[in-house]
Amino acid sequence: MIRFQQNARPRTDTPAHLFAIGQTVRMKSRIGLVQKTAELFQIKSKLPVKDGSPQYRIRSDEETYERVTTEDNLEVADNPSA
Repeated sequence: MIRFQQNARPRTDTPAHLFAIGQTVRMKSRIGLVQKTAELFQIKSKLPVKDGSPQYRIRSDEETYERVTTEDNLEVADNPSA
């Protein structure tokens, strides 16, 4: 049987999305993996939280497909025009 609390407060432990739709980001570098330093992505949409990290749908102008990644794999692109 499921019981509900009378004066339950809404959950506030869900992390907020750090990046905005349209913002330019890059994938964080990982040790041991070769990565293109100039590969930039644009945030296309915000997705639900997975394993405690907000998710995003991102796309690069160089690719014909979109990717899904969590926020902990992304960082702000300092100079998007580079």
